[in-house]
Amino acid sequence: MHELSLAQSLIDQLLELAREHQAERINRVLVTLGPFSGIVRDSFEFGFNVLKESHDVTRKAVLELETPDPVYVCLDCEKVAVIPFATPNDQMETRSGYPYPKKCPWCCLTRLSPKGGTELILNQVEME
Repeated sequence: MHELSLAQSLIDQLLELAREHQAERINRVLVTLGPFSGIVRDSFEFGFNVLKESHDVTRKAVLELETPDPVYVCLDCEKVAVIPFATPNDQMETRSGYPYPKKCPWCCLTRLSPKGGTELILNQVEME
């Protein structure tokens, strides 16, 4: 479960920021998880919530996670499209057991490749 080590790294970063800014408490933490990051959101959130209890400065911190919609590049027309993950009722094509968007919104062909989306970014910290 690499999510726990990622949550620990986030806590370490928050503690360092609190020291740098002489903050007594961190209230809110805003993090972006890329849609293709491989990070299990619930596990990361659980790890953060367990680990934050070890430090007075992070104990009351609220973690807010954003996961942007995935971006794809069409390998046929080379256009870039933001295509949300499918809901259970959407028609999806399955390759290697993973769902992919069925087609490019411009050329309607199916050769789409994920673009980016592997990030884990600390966007904002509210502290006092």
